[in-house]
Amino acid sequence: MEKALQTMIDNMPEKTGKSLNEWKSILKTKSFAKHSEGVNYLKKEHGVTHGFANTIVTLSKEENNSPTDLVTQQYQGKESLFPIYKALLKVVKTFGDDITITPKKTTVSIIRKKQFALIKPATKTRIDLGLKIKDKPTTDRLESSGPFGSMCTHRVQITDTSQVDDELITWLKEAYEKAE
Repeated sequence: MEKALQTMIDNMPEKTGKSLNEWKSILKTKSFAKHSEGVNYLKKEHGVTHGFANTIVTLSKEENNSPTDLVTQQYQGKESLFPIYKALLKVVKTFGDDITITPKKTTVSIIRKKQFALIKPATKTRIDLGLKIKDKPTTDRLESSGPFGSMCTHRVQITDTSQVDDELITWLKEAYEKAE
């Protein structure tokens, strides 16, 4: 597949009139909510065939969505929650050097051998912290997983950095220890 993709990229200037980097520059000036909108734009406005349009949009997204970009996008309009996110990461990083932090489009997964926590800016005023702690009873604060479904067993709603307290840290540590 790699070779076929490289051939397509090499043929792009001849077949579409522009190099991949030139197409990426054009797409940077636009913002499409869906992949298909970008593909349709290239097909309709620039006469690019479907295969090339799909490849251009896919490769543009990969470049634009670095882990830092994904986190920045999650907190756009929710900047007041970013200190909570940073406080949670600071705590998690003290558990060990076997942790992987993986930003996705709407969440950040915290993984040991398995995912044990999920950070999601749920509203403009609240982060939902999903935890995976099997067989742990819920409390007023340590709720059932709610919108996380089976990805997590529990959810903690956090609206202020002061809520990243000893109790929460204990739950995070417990989830980390069970993720072996």
